Amino acid sequence: MSKKIIASALGVVSMVTGFGAGQAVSAPAPAKDGSFYSFKTTALDGAAVDLAIYKGKVVLVVNVASRCGYTPQYAELETVWKEFKDKGLVVIGFPCNDFGGQEPGTSSEIRDFCTKNYGVTFPMMSKAQTKPGEGQSAIYAFLSAGTGKLPSWNFGKYLVGKDGKPIAFYGSGVKPTGEELRKAIEQALAAKPVS
Repeated sequence: MSKKIIASALGVVSMVTGFGAGQAVSAPAPAKDGSFYSFKTTALDGAAVDLAIYKGKVVLVVNVASRCGYTPQYAELETVWKEFKDKGLVVIGFPCNDFGGQEPGTSSEIRDFCTKNYGVTFPMMSKAQTKPGEGQSAIYAFLSAGTGKLPSWNFGKYLVGKDGKPIAFYGSGVKPTGEELRKAIEQALAAKPVS
């Protein structure tokens, strides 16, 4: 059986069973300075990104992949980005090859795929490892510390408040344009600005 067929089958299983709902983290890593905005990362084009540029905004962080059953969520993420960006929301995609090898592409291949197939204009960063252990992104260690959850599949979503603290984790099956996430985004945007 080819890797592509296995990866596709895993994607179907995750959609049906809720496999992508997120895994509990028993010993979360300590949060760095208590704020998402204290981290630096790299964009898909290789440029350095200081997340402090988003300070005071609400951020939706998503581990994305190009060859997943949930890949069509790119379109919904773009919809959410366009609807709420002028109200203070930022959607950030972190390509991830942790689950089923479903993001094997280079940064330029990922950018081309997202732009051509889904018209993605929201910020996309370089690949990140979400799984705990050596090589795990410090950003994902921080997000898991704040929620007690890590993605167990592609398209896991973290909502981060204006104060830079994680509000909640939403599994792969939670649609970006669905009522549950939309209400949470609206509440986070309505929260008092951080002084």
